[in-house]
Amino acid sequence: MQLEAQKKELEKREKELEKRKAQNESERRKIYNEKKMNMKATIEQKKADENVLRLAEDQRREKENLHKRIIELERKLDAKQALELEIERMRGALQVMKHMGENGDMDMKIKMDEIQEELKEKEEELDDLEALNQALVVKERKSNDELQEARKELISYFKGRSGRAFIAVKQMGDLDTKPFQKAMKRKYSEEEANEKALEWCSLWEQNLTDSSWHPFKVITDKGNCKEIIDEEDERLKDLQNEYGDEVYMAVTDALKEMNEYNPSGRYVVSELWNFKEGRKATLREGVEDILKQWRLHKRKRT
Repeated sequence: MQLEAQKKELEKREKELEKRKAQNESERRKIYNEKKMNMKATIEQKKADENVLRLAEDQRREKENLHKRIIELERKLDAKQALELEIERMRGALQVMKHMGENGDMDMKIKMDEIQEELKEKEEELDDLEALNQALVVKERKSNDELQEARKELISYFKGRSGRAFIAVKQMGDLDTKPFQKAMKRKYSEEEANEKALEWCSLWEQNLTDSSWHPFKVITDKGNCKEIIDEEDERLKDLQNEYGDEVYMAVTDALKEMNEYNPSGRYVVSELWNFKEGRKATLREGVEDILKQWRLHKRKRT
């Protein structure tokens, strides 16, 4: 009986060892797979970090190049204007000398020939300068297009970030629904107020995109023409009278944003926004924010 009991005990321990061995093997495979996934994630993160740094460097370099081209263009434009004035002066002098040289004075004729030759050289120089200016304008336009593309890339990168962040994407012309909800709660029950708020927001979102409705007027400010909200517009006056100033401001703010950022299309557009200062963010601010987040993420990993 004792031997039988020992045999069963040994068999039991053997099974436990086999089970533990299987568990250890499973754990080993799990650790191996986790290490493999971690390594893959590290490589992917490194690639993402490199892309962010490359984007930042590209933006900095492109901005510097554009600034240099603008300075060069302004310098060439000043030179072109000075050259045009010089040519006009020489043409005037040549006309005067032609009248004075009608008596056959040889010295006068020699002087006229010299001025004509110099005038010809100046006109050729002006042609070359105009060609150079045109080339610079084309380059500047191309650089602006590239910067716009870079801005689109940044907007795409920042989409989904919370508005609590300093730099994020703002939907320009998007209607703030909170004032509508507050206004409806003053007039209706809780349940009915929510339905009415949705109904009125939907109606005013349609009004905002109605290109046939133009609630603006043109004024002159310090010699410059600009468009402002027409406070006498009937739709807006009715809205303000019925639902108050907050709803009116929500609609007019959305209108102003649409008119500034997309006047031809009258629909909501995405813009890179500095929420701390309440204005459009610069490319530099966007790139610096990406780098800041990248450094924080890098420190956490290390």
